[in-house]
Amino acid sequence: MQLPSAVDVYPAIDIRKGRVVRLSQGDAARETVYADDPVGQAERFVDAGARWLHVVDLDRAFGEGNNLPLVGRIVAALGDRAKVQAGGGFRSIEAIGEAIAAGVARVVIGTAAVTEPGLVPSAVGSYTADRLAVGLDARKGMLAIRGWKESSDLRVKDVAERVVGEGVSTLIYTDISRDGTLAGPDFDGCTALLKLGADVIASGGFAKPEHVKMAARLGCAGAILGRSLYEGTMSLGEALKAGREA
Repeated sequence: MQLPSAVDVYPAIDIRKGRVVRLSQGDAARETVYADDPVGQAERFVDAGARWLHVVDLDRAFGEGNNLPLVGRIVAALGDRAKVQAGGGFRSIEAIGEAIAAGVARVVIGTAAVTEPGLVPSAVGSYTADRLAVGLDARKGMLAIRGWKESSDLRVKDVAERVVGEGVSTLIYTDISRDGTLAGPDFDGCTALLKLGADVIASGGFAKPEHVKMAARLGCAGAILGRSLYEGTMSLGEALKAGREA
């Protein structure tokens, strides 16, 4: 894998009960609502220059609903101006197919990469690697599952090695302890995953343009930004510029 000269910036839109929210460190009880209209928020990000969005269905991840119709409305509203990467509760080949049929450009498989070991190779065979990513959510180096509610006894690196061997070419890495904290991503964890040869999208803790520049310098393919954009510690324009200039 060649190191990219720039990093793609993915504004995050986390949907819960029809609203745009952020959860601090994945805790559903520590929710902040940022907008009532996810479609409008998506359009604002794209109007500001975003070419990718990272949309997460928290209701689906928690087993409390299904916002795929709303995700489909986001895709339709954006047209060919931007692509949507969607995650949250995609735990079967049928669910992945429904998302792709709704226009999602890349589907993120999380918990099911562990609980349904045949899913990843089946999905790669059915939809090709460029339509898929595996989300690796770490808590003290161990993989967290089921909407971050549970910790597993699996090391992130071991799961990453397996899914890359099964044909996955994009990994999304989040250190849960940093998510929503603005403390900066776990760049050491990203570096370890980059050695496997897959594209790595970093998530969790981005707070300033220098964090985006660091992600690009390391060779990360993308940076997912949430709270920093909503609370103004970094503008989307600043993030996009940092990603280009690294």
